[in-house]
Amino acid sequence: MRRNKFLLAFVGIGLAGCVTSRVEDARENVTGLEDGQSVVIMTKSYHQGNETEKDYLTCVEKALGSGSKGIKVVPHQQFVDRLFPWFEPRTAPADTKGLPALMERPGVADAVKALGVRYVVWLDGDTERVAEGGSLSCAAGPGGGGCFGFAWWQNDADYEAAVWDLDGNESAGTVSADVSGTSFLPALVVPIPLIARTQTKACKGLAQQLRAFIVQ
Repeated sequence: MRRNKFLLAFVGIGLAGCVTSRVEDARENVTGLEDGQSVVIMTKSYHQGNETEKDYLTCVEKALGSGSKGIKVVPHQQFVDRLFPWFEPRTAPADTKGLPALMERPGVADAVKALGVRYVVWLDGDTERVAEGGSLSCAAGPGGGGCFGFAWWQNDADYEAAVWDLDGNESAGTVSADVSGTSFLPALVVPIPLIARTQTKACKGLAQQLRAFIVQ
């Protein structure tokens, strides 16, 4: 198994907080895309009762398909509707062991072929606040008002993408992104937010590495 690790550090400038990011992949099989083949992004978190944020899924879809090196992405809802009911939350296979039997069901292989889907990418993870501190108070009076103090908070964005190859009914590997960001809110009359956009960086980092992983 081959692992690639990338460590990126972003120091807050202007209206940005401080962000550190790590993107990693673990390959199990050879991948590639031929003309007309596409990818669909799904959310594995449904199986665990913790749905991956829909805006993150949409962000990854757009990031994968944009730019000169973009790849064809089938919208996940279109895929789910076309393959109904086999990729609904309660019926979708939990791992690649269930793929051969699924692909043998009437109409499934034909629907997948019609959409050109070669890879199903299952997203799992979330963004959550893990720490915060400081104090900020605001007041208004006859002569005006303002805010004074300093506050901060830390968000962690931790996501993993499991790549399934429908051609071979096997797992191709995983790509993960772990982003930690600290945002600051200093205030001397007027608050000045310095925001660490952890989820956005996790989206872009994961999509970039996922595209490289699939296309090679």
